[in-house]
Amino acid sequence: MSASGGTKAIVAALGANLAIAASKFVAFAFSGSSSMLAEGVHSLADSGNQFLLLIGGKRAQREATPQHPFGYGRERFIYAFLVSIVLFSIGGMFAIYEGYEKISHPHAVENWYWPVGVLVFAVIAEGFSFRTAIKESNELRGKLSWAQFIRRAKAPELPVVLLEDFGALIGLVLALFGVGLAVATGDGVWDGIGTVCIGVLLVCIALVLAAETKSLLLGEAAGLDVIKKIEEATVDGDTVTGVIHMRTLHLGPEELLIAAKIAVQHDDTATEVANAINAAEARIRAAVPIARVIYLEPDIYSEAEAAKGPDPDATPGGRNPHAAGH
Repeated sequence: MSASGGTKAIVAALGANLAIAASKFVAFAFSGSSSMLAEGVHSLADSGNQFLLLIGGKRAQREATPQHPFGYGRERFIYAFLVSIVLFSIGGMFAIYEGYEKISHPHAVENWYWPVGVLVFAVIAEGFSFRTAIKESNELRGKLSWAQFIRRAKAPELPVVLLEDFGALIGLVLALFGVGLAVATGDGVWDGIGTVCIGVLLVCIALVLAAETKSLLLGEAAGLDVIKKIEEATVDGDTVTGVIHMRTLHLGPEELLIAAKIAVQHDDTATEVANAINAAEARIRAAVPIARVIYLEPDIYSEAEAAKGPDPDATPGGRNPHAAGH
């Protein structure tokens, strides 16, 4: 994912959430609806999350240093993980607490037209933000389903914004449901029930985000399609005859480390092998532009060693296609 694409979706979501948060707090002040208070805090938390994503994207652009020789690309993963914590604690848990209080001590919703009007406005604004995130994601999603895109995306910004906006739209429906039933029945308990449902929804979304960003923080390999491109670019059929085994690691959403043991001819000179490695690195970077750090170790491929099994520590060792990139 390009940083510009993610930034456009984040800015759209930030503008929508700030306007929505202000309108929800006004509606809460006039109506006393706990659903509106929970939704206002939800939108405020979302706004803070977008600020975190923008900060993470900016800090990730810093140049590598001797202390951090592979750069700061993973800052984007760290700030995305912070988003899940904020969404869980400030958004989800607050809404559940507020809903419990309203169920325990219900009171009627006053001036119902305020929350209803604000919720309709919020649906329109969130719909605009969600549409922008979908448009940006479609440029990268390809043939993947939405669930696959969220699980496999290496850049965290778009999945975060997609889940936030999707959750916000569902939360608005739940808020309308709670306020509407509270007004229709005159029983404020329904407003509290709607608030609790909003909190549970936010907690579930936060847990999904935490699981996905945790995987990125631990270090994920390149996708199988990218690994295939790397292997095809590495082998020239002359000096480099094959990839014995390979490991890949995302240093950031757009930075990939590649370490591979490659098979060369047993009678090649050191100069020929060195030139072949340089040429292979150039081909890899042309095929996979995010390949920033490449380490290629030449070795002599051995049928006997390969027959012993896929031992990545063996030298010369055999090919292990199933473990490539992991």
